[in-house]
Amino acid sequence: MPSAAPGRLARTDQLRAKSSPALVPNPGAMRMPYPARLRSTMSIERAQESRRWLASWKGIASQATPLYDLPGLAREMGVGRISIKDESVRSPLGSFKALGAPIALVRQILRLHPHFDPAVILTGGHARQLQDYTVISATDGNHGRSLAAAARDAGCRCVIVLHAHVSAERESAIAAFGAQILRTAGNYDASVVQAARLAAANGWQVVSDTSYDGYEDIPRDVMQGYGVIAAEIVEQTGAQPGAAGAFTHVLLQGGVGGLAAGLASYLWEYQGENRPHFIVVEPAQADCLLQSAIQGQAAKATGSVDSVMAGLACGETSALAWQFLHASIDHFMTIGDGQAIEAMRTLARGNGRDIPVVAGESGSAGLAALQMLCAEPELAAQVGLDAHSRVLAVNTEGATAPRLYQELVGESAAAVQRRQAAWLAD
Repeated sequence: MPSAAPGRLARTDQLRAKSSPALVPNPGAMRMPYPARLRSTMSIERAQESRRWLASWKGIASQATPLYDLPGLAREMGVGRISIKDESVRSPLGSFKALGAPIALVRQILRLHPHFDPAVILTGGHARQLQDYTVISATDGNHGRSLAAAARDAGCRCVIVLHAHVSAERESAIAAFGAQILRTAGNYDASVVQAARLAAANGWQVVSDTSYDGYEDIPRDVMQGYGVIAAEIVEQTGAQPGAAGAFTHVLLQGGVGGLAAGLASYLWEYQGENRPHFIVVEPAQADCLLQSAIQGQAAKATGSVDSVMAGLACGETSALAWQFLHASIDHFMTIGDGQAIEAMRTLARGNGRDIPVVAGESGSAGLAALQMLCAEPELAAQVGLDAHSRVLAVNTEGATAPRLYQELVGESAAAVQRRQAAWLAD
């Protein structure tokens, strides 16, 4: 998941030329009650447990994140409803990742100390016993920042491995939470390998959102934490178990697959065969999930894995996440960097009917995909989009790299937030 540097915008056209956006149906997708074999790994019950344990942590908001309707955009794009779940305000950390790494850390500590009170781990209630415990992870920014914050509050040590493309701005944001930063050459996948090597050599614990052979428990816990987002959506829309919900289509960011698996599994279990049509979106040059759909198994990306969508620029699918995505995602889609940037600007502008929203490079991917689908009638027909469709996209991050955000959008995040406050006050 390499992080975008300020000069990357100048390479957008070059990146788009190398990889054209694509839409691929998933022949493995099922529309049936949530299978027991999947429920044994991830379930609504465990997601709600995660929610209770996170409630006492100061690192996340005490209330649900907003679910905004964008009626102006819906009319412009020819669909019945567009809604944005805004994870940019989930936490001062600025992204949905505040739900994943912290709960995974709690569950890992409980494996070592089952007598600990899970509700006070992140408030430092067991800090004295954890002062010699070290966790490590590779990151492009958001996951590492969330792990560093959780480790600091729990009282343990944290080491973060950053690859060559992670910007100094993101590095500083992670270091601010007291993590030790180590740099390595290569891309995100190379940093994952380096983190595993360092953990084995030093007796540290990897807390990663990427699964690999022999390492699945913690990535599962990370994904389970993301189910909190789906739980809030269910409550905010008044959904009923087993019934069709407020949305016919849900667009989910790709990456290694963890977010999409966490949300899709929850909504599938809750709504059963009446679940929405799920579409996973990723950069054209980091198409590991789309390639997985084509090959029918967890696969690697075919492109450069160099994208302005930092949090989605992953080269290899999480094998654990793929168990859920293979069975639940109806279409996999890639988009270009330029489309993500235009969606950032669309959300930032707002209008008289639509609230301005601060969406980061990866946060805008769902709307970018929807704009692309609605602009091409043949593509819209393939996924069943029409004037009656009710679409949900998740803004997974705000301006987690503020200087880059201002460069791409042409306006600071603070300025957009001021306009948002004025819109809400009207």
